[in-house]
Amino acid sequence: MFKTFQGLSSKEILRKIVQDYSYWLSFFLLVIIASVMNPNFFSWNNISNIFVQSAMIGLIAMGMSMVISAGQIDISVGSQVAILGGFGIMVLNATGSVWIMLGFCIIGGAIIGTVNGLLVAKGHLPAMIATLAMQTACRSIINFYGQGGPFTVKKEIYDSFRMIAVGGFQIGSFKIPYMMVIFIVVAIIFNIIMKRTKLGKHIYAVGSNETSARLAGINVDMTKIAVFTITGIMCGVAAVLYASRLTAVASANAAVGYEMEAIAAVAIGGTSMSGGKGKIMGTFLGVLMFKIISNILTSADVSSFLNGAISGSIIVIAVLLQNFQNRKK
Repeated sequence: MFKTFQGLSSKEILRKIVQDYSYWLSFFLLVIIASVMNPNFFSWNNISNIFVQSAMIGLIAMGMSMVISAGQIDISVGSQVAILGGFGIMVLNATGSVWIMLGFCIIGGAIIGTVNGLLVAKGHLPAMIATLAMQTACRSIINFYGQGGPFTVKKEIYDSFRMIAVGGFQIGSFKIPYMMVIFIVVAIIFNIIMKRTKLGKHIYAVGSNETSARLAGINVDMTKIAVFTITGIMCGVAAVLYASRLTAVASANAAVGYEMEAIAAVAIGGTSMSGGKGKIMGTFLGVLMFKIISNILTSADVSSFLNGAISGSIIVIAVLLQNFQNRKK
């Protein structure tokens, strides 16, 4: 980091910090505002609860960050969670095994994501159209099998399955929720992939300039397929957490709006919505910021029904700021 600032004036250093680390500044500002409005903000119960609430969207946002960095978009993630969670509960009820359910959801998510990737890479469909079709198809299928009603976990396995969402590691007087650990571990893995691996470099290259990436010998089609497949896998894991937390998946409205929340988290985390630039740490903080905003609004007695409007506003503001920074550069 410090090598980046060598040879720069203090004014240039300040400008670069604002441009490249704005998500840190935004995060600390939100934390200060939240702590003023909520005296219990820094209590362990509140902090761990924010992480638990962030976990499902966080996993999806990790995959979404890859997709957007590659210059694509996936608006089917909410419906993917719904269909994988609904059918996953059916598998769980039939087998009684959480591991089999997890395997089913991961494989199912990988298949759905791969289909999205093939439609975009080989079918040459715009990502918005391909994933919109997948969103509609997934929601329609799960509604058909669920008849618009919920898929519920059997009583015999209710308590053990619920422990995924409510359980945790007890360290002294602190309880570290499993969902918090899962979110942090996945974020670390994605950070390593995007920073240290060939796939990460290829994703940024494809998102920055697809033609140049192809001329440089990068398999652009496989890179696109990979990011959609990984996002599908993340939707599969998120579906298990979703089902565990609610012990039911309502076919008609399960995970509705998750795509907007994930995109908003990626946007406020500093990932360029046009592709080619982004940081997993920014997305990680973006997810937490989104939940901290919800925490602030709850403290201010603002209705949760406005979450959709807030998500849309965050995306618009983030993109406007990105455009403003790009014009200044």
